Amino acid sequence: QVQLVESGGGLVQAGGSLKLSCAASGNVYDISVMGWYRQVPGKQRELVASISSGGSTNYADSVKGRFTISRDNAKGTMYLQMNSLRPEDTAVYYCKQSIRFSLITYSYTDYWGQGTQVTVSS
Repeated sequence: QVQLVESGGGLVQAGGSLKLSCAASGNVYDISVMGWYRQVPGKQRELVASISSGGSTNYADSVKGRFTISRDNAKGTMYLQMNSLRPEDTAVYYCKQSIRFSLITYSYTDYWGQGTQVTVSS
């Protein structure tokens, strides 16, 4: 069984910074793509940033230049450094990892974190 545990959310003033973390535990042999998503009530969950196993990154236009995604493959952990936060960044942030369980399991399964609230006050 695999579990993703998120941490780092909270309340911050506009212009401030937060760093989110997401750690995988359990039967993890390999992790391919990792991604951060966010969701506000009444709207669809949207991709904020993603990072491949090789380190290639992709960002939503709204966060480019302000957010940085990174990963530590040895620890099975991913991070989202959020700078210059704006009130419109307020949302529940979710991490997702595509995980392979073992050497003999060739497919990858997507797992989600429990979500962490980020609130940016104006």
